[in-house]
Amino acid sequence: MKNNRFHISLPCKDIKTTKRFYEKELGFELGRTSYQWFDVNLFGNQITFTLDEKSILNPNKYSFEDVMLPSFHFGIILEDKTWKELHAKFKDKEFFAIGTTKFLVDKKGEHKSFFIRDVNGYFIEFKNFSELDEVFEWDD
Repeated sequence: MKNNRFHISLPCKDIKTTKRFYEKELGFELGRTSYQWFDVNLFGNQITFTLDEKSILNPNKYSFEDVMLPSFHFGIILEDKTWKELHAKFKDKEFFAIGTTKFLVDKKGEHKSFFIRDVNGYFIEFKNFSELDEVFEWDD
């Protein structure tokens, strides 16, 4: 199962602005493209942005360990080195939305996260687990 990848298709308000953000601001590679959609390579996973000028995203929030998080978000689980590099690269940017937070400290599933918010209002979470084999575990 390690070679499987995910794909998600999301509406975007403006193709050019979204492309510029993911390629120039975040540094991700773009894939196939047309005037109505394009692909982003998120660490080997495919995000397709499709033009939908009427799309409005206004997610609710929920509380996890006293931190308010957006109910709609997606993200990537990274090794510590890559997580630290991206954190350093993004932490002073305007789109840095939710700062470094540690969850489940000293419990199964312990991880640290930060969130950015893209030009369409999507929240992207970058996670790093203390123990990678505990991605789906936690002490209840």
